[in-house]
Amino acid sequence: MAGELSAVRGVVLLMPGAFALGLDAYVMAGLLPVIAADTGTRVALAGQLVTAFTLAYALAAPLVAGALAGVRPRPLLLAALALFTLGNALTAVAPTLGMLLGARIVAGAGAGVYAALATAAAAALAGPERRGRALALVMGGMSTGTVLGVPLGVLLAERAGWRATMWLVTGLGAVALAGLAALLPPVPAGPAVPLRARLAALADRAVAPVVGVSFLAAVASLGLYTYLAPVLAAAGGVHEVTPYLWAWGVGGVLGSVAAGPLVDRTGRVRALAGWLLVVIVVAQALLPVTAPVALPAVAALLVVWGAVGWAFQVPQQHRLLAAGAERGTVALALNNSALYLGSAVGSALGGLALSAGPAPSALPWAAAGVAAAGLGLHLVGARRSRHAGSLGTLGRYEHS
Repeated sequence: MAGELSAVRGVVLLMPGAFALGLDAYVMAGLLPVIAADTGTRVALAGQLVTAFTLAYALAAPLVAGALAGVRPRPLLLAALALFTLGNALTAVAPTLGMLLGARIVAGAGAGVYAALATAAAAALAGPERRGRALALVMGGMSTGTVLGVPLGVLLAERAGWRATMWLVTGLGAVALAGLAALLPPVPAGPAVPLRARLAALADRAVAPVVGVSFLAAVASLGLYTYLAPVLAAAGGVHEVTPYLWAWGVGGVLGSVAAGPLVDRTGRVRALAGWLLVVIVVAQALLPVTAPVALPAVAALLVVWGAVGWAFQVPQQHRLLAAGAERGTVALALNNSALYLGSAVGSALGGLALSAGPAPSALPWAAAGVAAAGLGLHLVGARRSRHAGSLGTLGRYEHS
């Protein structure tokens, strides 16, 4: 019983750090206009702060996981969270855009390593019989930080400046670090998957199309989210973006909660993933059309977009886990990197598009086009896997 309580406490201790990560990853989306004004640059260039963070996040996790195979996670968790906290403190004091970019790279690298290690540590602490609940707690902390923490961070920035928001993230990281250092029990080192095995999954016909679709969905969804403030300002004259971030966040919570039971009830993971992509395409394409006419409808579209965007990864993960025990673990790690790499690419492309001259209100159509490309890849991959029997499913997921 004492060991069980220690394991539960250890998993709970990982959650505050995950919350801080989720907040930090996307709060910049609501801060871009004020950061651009404060540093004397354009919103398109300021958007590369999101690119720097998410790119460092995407690359750090698989590289470090492969290089540090077999090392006990506890000291690495503390080091990663310390690096994340340092990066955010540097962000809060950086006077120029160049220094801000460097600080975001430091914070993103720490975040990526912490996320990967926290997931592995939660699974190791909980044991096989409680692994699912442990992972849900850690990922729940991250998603809550994104969908609920981001609007709160933007609200704080409106009252006290954007640097106050970054100090808030720094404080959360420091509190989480202190809790881990004082109370986290020893974490056994799990069987790490070498970097070579992770990269080999890219050539796996059962994995690559699914991960590719996740990448395109992240480019479309999270990339557009980065520039939501200038998009709404240009399309509908919205200069108070916080309520719309809340709408997207509420949708994200609803989608995260509903997706799992829906997958379990229907078992049609391919079909569900396809329909969710369709909804993303429609919701994004309607944003610039609806904004000049009816802002309440924009809020409704954001709720829908947030819900399907967060729900989409549930059937994707089910499909990847069907690849088999070891390959499924590798595929999930690769999929997580693809999500943040897609966010980085989406932010970069959005910034380039704004720099090239199109109005910000055109970005939702471009994002919808990328999501439509993801839908096309999904349909092609699903057709091939049905014929080859390579991925699709285990048991009742086979003919979904």
